[in-house]
Amino acid sequence: MESTAPVISLQTRAGAGLSLVGRLSEGSSQDLVKGAVLTAYTTPAGLAAMVESLSYLPPATSNSRLIIQVPAVTTVGPSFALSPTLASLSATFAILPDNLVVLLSATPQESIDLAALSYKLTSSHVVHIFDHHGISRESGHDFVPTLQLKETPALDVPELIRWSGYQFFDYVGDSNAETVVVLLNGPLALMAKSIATRTSGLGVVVVRVLRPWDDDTFKQCLPDTVKEIHVFDDVPNEVCQGSLFVDVFGSLYSPNSPGPVVRAHRVTPTKTSSFLSDPAQFLTLLTEFSHQVPAATHLDASLTRKLLFFSTPKSALSPLPQTLAHSFASTVSARLLTDYDIFSKSGGVTADKIVLSPRSEGTEILPMAAAFPSGTADFICVLDTSLLKSHSLLNQAKSGAIVLVISPWSSELPYNLPAAVLSAAIEKKLRIFTLDAKAVSSGFEAEFGAAQDAVQRIVVYLAVLRLYLGKAASEPTVRKLAEGVAREVAQGGQLAKISASSWAALEEVELHIPQVADEGDAKPPYLLKQFEFTAIAVETADGQTVVNGSKVSSWHDAAKHLLFPSVFTPPTPPSEEAEEYLQDPSLRPEVPEHTYLVTCTVNRRLTPLDYDRNVFHLEFDTGGTGLKYAIGEALGVHGWNDEQEVLDFCKWYGVDPERLITIPVAANEGKMYTRTTFQALQQQTDLFGRPPKSFYAELAAYATSPADRLALQFIGAPEGSSTFKKLGEKDTVTFAEVLQRYPSAKPGIETLCEMIGDIKPRHYSIASAQSAVGSRVDLLVVTVEWTAPNGTPHYGQCTRYLAGLKVGQKVTVSIKPSVMKLPPDNMQPIIMAGLGTGAAPFRAFLQHRALLAQQGIPVGPTYYYFGSRHRHQEYLYGEEMEAYILDGTITKAGLAFSRDGPKKVYIQHLMLEDAAVLASLLKNQAGVFYLCGPTWPVPDVYEALVGALVKNEGHTPESAGEFLMSLKEEERYVLEVY
Repeated sequence: MESTAPVISLQTRAGAGLSLVGRLSEGSSQDLVKGAVLTAYTTPAGLAAMVESLSYLPPATSNSRLIIQVPAVTTVGPSFALSPTLASLSATFAILPDNLVVLLSATPQESIDLAALSYKLTSSHVVHIFDHHGISRESGHDFVPTLQLKETPALDVPELIRWSGYQFFDYVGDSNAETVVVLLNGPLALMAKSIATRTSGLGVVVVRVLRPWDDDTFKQCLPDTVKEIHVFDDVPNEVCQGSLFVDVFGSLYSPNSPGPVVRAHRVTPTKTSSFLSDPAQFLTLLTEFSHQVPAATHLDASLTRKLLFFSTPKSALSPLPQTLAHSFASTVSARLLTDYDIFSKSGGVTADKIVLSPRSEGTEILPMAAAFPSGTADFICVLDTSLLKSHSLLNQAKSGAIVLVISPWSSELPYNLPAAVLSAAIEKKLRIFTLDAKAVSSGFEAEFGAAQDAVQRIVVYLAVLRLYLGKAASEPTVRKLAEGVAREVAQGGQLAKISASSWAALEEVELHIPQVADEGDAKPPYLLKQFEFTAIAVETADGQTVVNGSKVSSWHDAAKHLLFPSVFTPPTPPSEEAEEYLQDPSLRPEVPEHTYLVTCTVNRRLTPLDYDRNVFHLEFDTGGTGLKYAIGEALGVHGWNDEQEVLDFCKWYGVDPERLITIPVAANEGKMYTRTTFQALQQQTDLFGRPPKSFYAELAAYATSPADRLALQFIGAPEGSSTFKKLGEKDTVTFAEVLQRYPSAKPGIETLCEMIGDIKPRHYSIASAQSAVGSRVDLLVVTVEWTAPNGTPHYGQCTRYLAGLKVGQKVTVSIKPSVMKLPPDNMQPIIMAGLGTGAAPFRAFLQHRALLAQQGIPVGPTYYYFGSRHRHQEYLYGEEMEAYILDGTITKAGLAFSRDGPKKVYIQHLMLEDAAVLASLLKNQAGVFYLCGPTWPVPDVYEALVGALVKNEGHTPESAGEFLMSLKEEERYVLEVY
């Protein structure tokens, strides 16, 4: 469709965030470009991976902003079950930039309205997190998309959210509650609201707008009687502190007047799953807070009927539950939710839950787990008999429930099922019926031909209606109800024949456990599997199960690959190295990236010793590591803290550097690793990094001095924002310096490491082409150093580490994709603009093009613009560039040394001199433009290109801007700025 926005697939990693930033980076320099509103669709883990890149987002405008839609569903635990937990975002919320609004929705109506609202908040970038675990995937809910139809007034963010009909916070429960529970909007919040309406003394605050956090509005929504507040935070493990607690505590903290007690409840993914699968646990916990007797957590059983269907994705009967739900929806409320288990059975298992209830205004909406708890099904239909032999399905039925099994067996059924299944059925007094739908439909083969599957579905549909209606069912009544569904397949007399055959074929099974004549004939007990929700969408073809594009195999396939690797390993092409390089898990156990251990072979300063900037060139030997990189990619350096500073800190803190400590792996529940204190502080813990606001609030709990405790609490509270800003931006204090300023606050060393967090890899554009240098990778780095107002020298952690590398020293590195890529056609012209160390990727480009020329492969025009302050001190790789100019690798070079002449000259000035050529290269020859370096020249470079297109290619300023935006979509206008 012409009106459909272009869709671009990105990897779920930090590089995707940089791509989004790059696509918006010139938004502030041109207000005429239309359609620069980007929508990104990613998982919670994807958002967590890209959050650091989002700090570089330019200010949002009506024409240039980012909306990130995040479905709240994540795989957890050894079974890879899906959960609505937001644990992977626990650290993300605290470091989101200020220009991002975070909305959370839990119901279908909210999801639609807040998704529409995301695009109406024209002055902010938006993250919208919606439930994709349950309710928002259901069919059968009534909603009205009214917000899209309303004209948007010119209001600020808080007022516009209230104009939409929603509040930052919802309060539900006792208006005089002494106990209040605070949760983010989601499935657990819906359950908590339901419990609060039935429990005196209990109130619930649901957070719908997390950012910007509104202190005054939060305090206003609390009852005056509140004495205790319980904050539920999704966290990856029990030792992590969630950001919601910090927000709530900061809003209520006052050094002059005591407020309610605020307690943190850390909800791990395992605990979230437990609360959803057994709502009684959650009910008991909340009612214990208010000292009340638990009330019912699901809808009145006398008014609600629950139907459960088990099948396989490839079954001809799998569409049946949707047909039934649609039929019921005309008279009652009919909710349908489909889940898949793709691991417990080859091909997968489908579970369709239908909840039927009277239509009424104001009916509360609960997650399916609460509306349909385990063991409460009134009716179960098993559409594939083999599932009864492999899975524990009947434990989902309540006592006296009806079970329909689609099977050729009737009286033989007890002899073909495991004893455990029969025992459960007898114990629960289930009524089990069988129907051989295939045999019934085959009787009409001559009459209906290819429509046999449809006839089979009608046969089962009629049987389900008969059993559901019970005593009220009669053959004419059931046939009348089925006329709408069967109209396209069978009418009149045909439907009457099918109905009569279905009615006659339905048989009730007499339940008993068959006697075994000889104990030696007894079958060993079956180990029945439990259904686990592990997939949302499944396709089947050619006997394979495909989930989100990936094939799912059984454990038998995995075992074959492990036992016979030579059979299943594809042959290695001759051009590839035959050796397979595996990562040593002990190298950096806490690092999720694939890492390599490379060796420093060159560390050479490029600028004079008396020059105020230390720019240096590094070379690493990658031989024997298997490290491969593409032109333009970045090298992630996992740097270490300075050895002497770590030892000095250990001495001051009073810890033995050789003492062993065990620390949980962040974002990996239950995984631990052991190191010496020195190793942890030097190689992993970001001890000399800049602390976030939440660190002060957490550290306050460990201060034994009242003065230290109050000071830390103040800085961590909203009232201390100016002090925190001064400490971070002016004084540039580190974690270690904060601890030294408040010496009475000394958590245990294990706790301290968790509070501080890990050193993150610093990424540097690779300054070499592997095609030209072989088993080597080069970097171009400038040291970062400054002096704090108190005279203390500070250094960039990773550049200091790299500057001090000795030849032969090992370094842990990883590879990160980049937007800097050569065009697919070697004849396409390239225009490169690099400032300072931004020349790094272009050195790689030039190495590769020079190699192609040596091999006799023609290449297109290559323009190179470089800018720095002084030619004699900072013409980086100058000798190489001059050689490339002489041999023609560089078609034209524009060298701007801003401090060498009486007038400052920058790269955009030199580009204006070549305006006609550059405009033609981009417009007529499919040229590609690259800019790498600091952000400040982006608007001027952009305007230079717009001016060139206006002057030489007949564009207006508006159409020139639109043309450059189209080049960005084609990856022909590429920015990598920092």
